[in-house]
Amino acid sequence: MFSGIVEEAAVVTKLRQEQENLHITLKCSFTGELKIDQSVSHNGVCLTVVDIHGAEYTVTAIKETLERSNLGLLKIGSKVNLERSMMMNGRLDGHIVQGHVDQTAVCTEVRSADGSYYYRFEYQADKELQKRGYFTVDKGSVTVNGVSLTVCNPITVGATENSFEVAIIPYTFDNTNFNQIEKGTVVNLEFDIIGKYIARLNQI
Repeated sequence: MFSGIVEEAAVVTKLRQEQENLHITLKCSFTGELKIDQSVSHNGVCLTVVDIHGAEYTVTAIKETLERSNLGLLKIGSKVNLERSMMMNGRLDGHIVQGHVDQTAVCTEVRSADGSYYYRFEYQADKELQKRGYFTVDKGSVTVNGVSLTVCNPITVGATENSFEVAIIPYTFDNTNFNQIEKGTVVNLEFDIIGKYIARLNQI
């Protein structure tokens, strides 16, 4: 379980394909605090630490994860948003994030707004998935590349039922991989689990 509060944007140092699996090696400041079998969120995807060597550690993404997320698009030098699992005796600063990416979205616009930034994303609409809570609502929560965000301006010029905007403050821009996101960039989405439960209850 995660909160969507990114600790660090790590750098990919090695990628190794093994059959349908992708081994991803990253370097971050808290590698020395990690343990084998520990769960860490990578761009919102919960992955298990399988190897630690010095300041670098390795996780493995299987075929389904690569098909559902943007991890298969990583390159050497790519920044990846990291968050270790939430401690239950701490504050929930973001929202409840499972680390189970629902689908990807594409950035369709980036706008600067006097120090902050607005990003618009569009994802593939599916009526059946929408019935199960796979959608965004005004002032609702959504996770983009593992970052807990609040949806804003859901109905703007050019907006569709499968697009939304989020506002990014300078701190988030500087300390996550949002500073690498531009028009056309593919990101990971996890919709709010509370919305999914409510949608499911409405079908019973």
